Amino acid sequence: MKVRRLDARDAGFDARFAALVATDTVIDREIDRVARAIVDDVRRRGDVALLEYTNRFDRVNASTVADLEIGAAEMHAAFDSLGDEQRAALETAARRIRAFHQRQLATSWSYTEDDGTELGQRVGPLQSVGLYVPGGLAAYPSSVLMNALPAQVAGVDNIVMVVPTPGGTRNTLMLAAASLAGSGPTKLRAFAIGGAQAVAALAYGTETVPAVDKIVGPGNAYVAAAKRYVFGTVGIDLIAGPSEILVICDGRTEPDWIALDLFSQAEHDESAQAILLTDDPDFIERVQASIDRLLPTMPRRAIIEASLANKGALILTRDLHQACEIANRIAPEHLEISTDDPERWAAQIRHAGALFLGRHTSEAIGDYCAGPNHVLPTARSARFSSALGVYDFQKRTSVVRVSAAGAQTLGKVAATLARGEQLPAHAASAESRITAEPAR
Repeated sequence: MKVRRLDARDAGFDARFAALVATDTVIDREIDRVARAIVDDVRRRGDVALLEYTNRFDRVNASTVADLEIGAAEMHAAFDSLGDEQRAALETAARRIRAFHQRQLATSWSYTEDDGTELGQRVGPLQSVGLYVPGGLAAYPSSVLMNALPAQVAGVDNIVMVVPTPGGTRNTLMLAAASLAGSGPTKLRAFAIGGAQAVAALAYGTETVPAVDKIVGPGNAYVAAAKRYVFGTVGIDLIAGPSEILVICDGRTEPDWIALDLFSQAEHDESAQAILLTDDPDFIERVQASIDRLLPTMPRRAIIEASLANKGALILTRDLHQACEIANRIAPEHLEISTDDPERWAAQIRHAGALFLGRHTSEAIGDYCAGPNHVLPTARSARFSSALGVYDFQKRTSVVRVSAAGAQTLGKVAATLARGEQLPAHAASAESRITAEPAR
């Protein structure tokens, strides 16, 4: 197949580029309507509605929601059943992910001013979180590790994991990952439920599924819409859209590598976006040749082909400075900089979910075992949000202890500002601690 070509030097580039990266809001509104109806129904009818939707959408025949709970014994058995290579890979990934996230752990702090006033911040874990693990077109054990291990590091008490199991099929590797994630002091319960109905159950609780304080993890468009709807009742991490990869290349990387990097995200979803930016026109031809040769060998060829046709592009730029400018406009989920001295170009990037620097750094390694989290902002939200991390499972509480001496000066400052805002009770409260003689 021929991937769409764009030339950033052309006068009409901006319009064609805008069409390439645009989202379909009409479809989004219909998805929102359906997701909200499901959420409201589960909130109202609890287990009964949750069971109906699960049996219908996942084609199972459970009698009760309790039948859909995945016990610890089943998860442990799945781990024990793995071959040596899979077990070692899962353990290596878990070790690296945990080690990276341990460096993110924030701690409480305080300081004391000259008059004895103490100020600080208390940092502690969330009590409970819901973990949504995709399980539709494919099962993602890596998502279990990427979501649950930062919560473990943060010290979260309880994790409730939900995962759809179409046709009742439970993925062994996913259950094995859950077994690893459920080790240690954090308690993990798992349910074979998914979709907007699972988000509703986590947000509001049902007779069987406990409500949580925050919901994390990527899902399909209905899951994203449901998370958006319940935000405020619970916290959420981010609204995940289709996968994205953007590659900036100087034309000196093996073209097969770049073609496969584009495939790696295109194979997720027909709506995924894979784009190459380069200032070398010959390299575009070489990458296209690699695509033509390698695509027929891909087991998920149909999905890749549809993704590249819908949202893919090979873009010729004036130079790599312009490539970086375009990258910042896209604010991609994944950004590979496959060049000499990639740090030089990385310094020009302001918006990206994750950076992959150098010719040997495939984004796929980041998806599984590099260590940083693969739950990343999409749809340009990297302009204002970040990768999932330990900080998403911690909350911060300000701590204020005003000394008697501090009340004399701060009380006057607060009262002055309060009267300026026409809030006399605030002023009176602050002034009530002011004494003729500073207390000792």
